[in-house]
Amino acid sequence: MNTKISAVALAAAIVGGGWWVAGQGTAPDATIALPGAASAQEATDTETASETAEITEMTLGAEDAPVEVIEYASYTCPHCAAFHEDVFPQMKEDYIDTGKVRFTYREVYFDKYGMWASLVARCGGEERFFGITDMIYDTQGSWSRAGSDAAIADELRKIGRMAGLDNEQLESCLTDAGQLRGLVEWYQANAEEHNVRATPTFVIDGETYSNMSYAEFSDILDERLGE
Repeated sequence: MNTKISAVALAAAIVGGGWWVAGQGTAPDATIALPGAASAQEATDTETASETAEITEMTLGAEDAPVEVIEYASYTCPHCAAFHEDVFPQMKEDYIDTGKVRFTYREVYFDKYGMWASLVARCGGEERFFGITDMIYDTQGSWSRAGSDAAIADELRKIGRMAGLDNEQLESCLTDAGQLRGLVEWYQANAEEHNVRATPTFVIDGETYSNMSYAEFSDILDERLGE
């Protein structure tokens, strides 16, 4: 189980202009990096890139589902990968696809690699987000251990290309300082609201839970549904 990076460190990366590009030097401590081809300073010097993007909630299931589940997870968290392999598929089949649960996935950022993965996952928009998320978790053991920062960024680009994104799309997403700024501020607000200290964390109809098995999840959801 991972513990979240401090809000102070993340804020320093934004306010202090701590952008860094893979392959162009050593990243400063607590910096959330942009692994794009253009220089980080050039990205932050443009008026468009400095704007904070509005963040889209990534959801599955019926809007009028009687139970809401929010997952807070990091793409570099092994426990999150295990949840998405062992628990989530069955939960999706039994509760989300049947209209019983409205599921929202929210990213938590411990490190720059989780942030890069988030930028790639969101690059395909709402329609591709969960598919790319599955691919990122399925291959977490390989891309997250690729070696250098540049190698990890390249492995994430490969995942994006396998999902149907082209190089131009990926570079645009991976150099989008406005999106990065928006995601960090969004993450901080969400983590504070639900007191997120580790991943995965689940909020079920406003009540916070730690990681659990499918059986435990099912018991809680059935109770909420009156089944």
